[in-house]
Amino acid sequence: MTATTPQSSTGRRKTAVARVWLTEGTGQITINKRSFEDYLPTLELQNAVLAPFHAANLSNKFDVTVVVKGGGTVAQAIAIRHAISRSLTVVDPETRKIIKPLGMLTRDPRMKERKKSGQPGARKRFQFSKR
Repeated sequence: MTATTPQSSTGRRKTAVARVWLTEGTGQITINKRSFEDYLPTLELQNAVLAPFHAANLSNKFDVTVVVKGGGTVAQAIAIRHAISRSLTVVDPETRKIIKPLGMLTRDPRMKERKKSGQPGARKRFQFSKR
């Protein structure tokens, strides 16, 4: 990867979709044109996004630009983590050996189940009346 061409990838979790662009830089993270700390207010969510960098010892080596939509804040944070992990493995294939066992490259398949017709919800049934 050269300094001029950013490495892009996509990460998903539930209905959240994150597109990430990695460029060599100082470690600045921008999410939807807002600062990282402003967009993800809790330390737990911030650590989830930074986890791939800490695992691969690449902290403050890349600038990250993120466009994320859908889902809630937790799903968005995990989607961003997924996208960053995928980008890092493309930039340096050796990081895959570190990140893969930690489960950061696995797309979490759990989604909300759809509502079925003839029922009030996905699994709930209307009350049964014998008479």
